[in-house]
Amino acid sequence: MLTEVMRSDFPDMWQYDDVAALTKPAAYEEVATILAVLEHSVDVTEVETPPASIEFARLVAKHGVPISVLLRSYRVCHAGMLHLLREEAAGLSGDPELLNATAAALTEMSFQYVDRTSEQSVAAYQKERDRRLQQRLIMIGEAGMRIGTTLDTTRTAQELADLGTSRFADVVTVDLLDSVLLEDGALPATDPSALRRVARASVVDSYPVSAVEVGQAHTFPEGSDPSRALATGQPSRHSITTSDIPSWLAPSPDHRRALQSAGVHSVLLVPLCARGSTLGLAQFLRHRNAEPFDDDDLLLAHEIASRAAVSIDNARRYTHERSTALTLQRSLLPQHVPAQPAVETASRYLPCGSRAGVGGDWYDVIPLSGARVALVVGDVVGRGLNAAATMGRLRTAVRTLADIDLMPDELLTHLDDVVIRLQREKAGGTDEISATCLYAVYDPVSGLCSLASAGHVPPAVASPPSLDSDGPVSRAVDFPAVPIGPPLGLGGLPFETVQFELEAGSLLALYTDGLVEGRTRDLDAALALLRDVLARAPASLEDICDRLLSSLLPARPLDDVALLVARTRALDTDRVATLDLPSDPAVVSAARAYTSERLADWGLDEMAFTTELMVSELVTNAIRYGKEPIRLRLILQSTLVCEVSDTSSTAPHLRRARAFDEGGRGLLLIAQLAERWGARHSREGKVIWAEQGLPETAGLDANGLMSLS
Repeated sequence: MLTEVMRSDFPDMWQYDDVAALTKPAAYEEVATILAVLEHSVDVTEVETPPASIEFARLVAKHGVPISVLLRSYRVCHAGMLHLLREEAAGLSGDPELLNATAAALTEMSFQYVDRTSEQSVAAYQKERDRRLQQRLIMIGEAGMRIGTTLDTTRTAQELADLGTSRFADVVTVDLLDSVLLEDGALPATDPSALRRVARASVVDSYPVSAVEVGQAHTFPEGSDPSRALATGQPSRHSITTSDIPSWLAPSPDHRRALQSAGVHSVLLVPLCARGSTLGLAQFLRHRNAEPFDDDDLLLAHEIASRAAVSIDNARRYTHERSTALTLQRSLLPQHVPAQPAVETASRYLPCGSRAGVGGDWYDVIPLSGARVALVVGDVVGRGLNAAATMGRLRTAVRTLADIDLMPDELLTHLDDVVIRLQREKAGGTDEISATCLYAVYDPVSGLCSLASAGHVPPAVASPPSLDSDGPVSRAVDFPAVPIGPPLGLGGLPFETVQFELEAGSLLALYTDGLVEGRTRDLDAALALLRDVLARAPASLEDICDRLLSSLLPARPLDDVALLVARTRALDTDRVATLDLPSDPAVVSAARAYTSERLADWGLDEMAFTTELMVSELVTNAIRYGKEPIRLRLILQSTLVCEVSDTSSTAPHLRRARAFDEGGRGLLLIAQLAERWGARHSREGKVIWAEQGLPETAGLDANGLMSLS
């Protein structure tokens, strides 16, 4: 009778096979214990709850049945036993007073017994619940430590699978939506509703091979349990029988037979949801563990899957932003550096391998007037899209300022103003903009290198190669004493230009601090290693860059690295013609004649008329408005450059002369005849220059210079 009462009044407990199987033994032990109390007049307060009842309470706690249900089951069962005892007493005597006294005694004993045994059963129940709660907290704690150790979606998914099989499930699979992986740029375009298996773990290697392999794309049937879980975002628990294995779990007969043989009996379907979006689905299966998943298990799986989903979403967002920033960064860097007569260059940009994101390192090679070239390397403080965008703005600003032909210290002063303006434009609460920059100008005619630093590490300079006593080629390497000014963005502090001569064939290595600095590296040791690499540098600049990166950097550098290596060239004397002129209008004709002779020597007679006209105007302006000494210089490279210098700082300006003006047409004429023209200032004065393109018949060599016969 007690078994029937339990079956009808407590169906929630009866659904668990182990609980249902223990109901009858527990009832027998309870009846036997009560009869022993009555027969031997045992003190009820000293009675020990029967072992089967203690185990019954533990199983109920294990399956998550509320304690109120357990206590009500005890009351109902003991009420039933009391009713049976009273009926049995009525059959033994007809004395009403005796029956009433017996009923009262039985009732008092029953309440005492229920109180005593319920107290012990509740203690067993609570102990089991505490144990399960402790296990759950331990697993949640492990999830916090073991899931999301990297910003990699696939590895995070595998960490979830590994944790799930460590103490919870026998098999775990993780599927992510293809649309999630597409944002990483890792996959070609596919059906956005499709999933891809990215992780799988099993407690035994003998588990049947999954119908979907890791890396394989698949979809769940429409209307299936996994499909509904993905659509609703709600986890679900499913019991599986060998005769009723769903098609979404075993799509083929062979796989169905394999799962039946393995004994899969319980499955949890847990969507991976983060920030309002569903990213994929995790499946937890049991086949070796005989206990089916219960509601507490479903809650635990949902908890650790939610943690994993946030980590996967973080990795996805990081990868997407990093990819976007890196694409922007690379698009803003020079895609192709044309051949320069002044230098031969090679460069590298290497993004960092840490979670910090892409930085704002950049380099540039800018052709200047007079066959000179500017070499630039810089580093924007910060990471991500903002740093990459700021880098692009600063690189554009440097190129614009370079066109004005400013001295390096003056250029950095103007660039400092640009950064300060960018700071003022930023919204409040955002990070301050700051950057470092090294700007160097090399003149292949004089061999003079002028550079200034705004908080940037100095370059390395290697002399032309020479032979050691033992035979191998070596170079003398030095780090010039460059005054390092403040970083860009502070304002009000000066920069200083330093100048030194470089022989043809020298190496100039410009780099950002990520190449030599690091939390675990000694700066002096890194600079010594850089010196050694350059001292034994091979002939190829590309090989030099590769050796520097492989020797100085770990596999995953902690900071971005921009590297620019330049080998200096010197223009042959037969490509440069120089004439010093007195401040006398009579020398204009001599300058024209000298120009005509040099063009004839270079085989450029067809350019004589326009070039003589420009030289005449430039020399006349220098004599009229400038100061001695006055110098005419012709430079032949990929173009023909005419320069006239004087010691006056007065800058010319282009204007349109009126009909009866006697002057004011010289610069306008030059602007019409030349491809480019301009003025640059130095400590000694100014230079007015004009550049013309060469005839189509003039051939250029590999260095971009006109070939001389």
